Amino acid sequence: MWQEFKKFALKGNVIDLAVGVVIGGAFSKIVSSLVNDILMPLVGLLLGGFDFTKLKYTYDDATILYGQFIQNIVDFLIVAFSIFLFVRLLQKFRKKQEVKTEVKAPTTEEKYLQEIRDILKEQQQQKGV
Repeated sequence: MWQEFKKFALKGNVIDLAVGVVIGGAFSKIVSSLVNDILMPLVGLLLGGFDFTKLKYTYDDATILYGQFIQNIVDFLIVAFSIFLFVRLLQKFRKKQEVKTEVKAPTTEEKYLQEIRDILKEQQQQKGV
């Protein structure tokens, strides 16, 4: 069982996923700061000092903080859009890398075809001479 666990834990995909989770957590903090410290104050200025997080509905002893919910939706949309842009940039970079690596040495089949072509050229030259 230990060997199976080591095999699983050391697979490339699991390690990539772990790195992604850590980077995602750090990225989320950056985007949250962008939303809370830069974008929402600007939106508040445009709306006359309006703050979403203070919106609430109270009924008896229950308080529904729907403003915080709206804030979380805005956070999510900005994080999702940022990740979309990052993945799109990564895909462009990978495509450029693929184009660079496409020029490869000929396969065995291609080598045989080149040899056949060369032999046929030689035969044509010998007949013409």
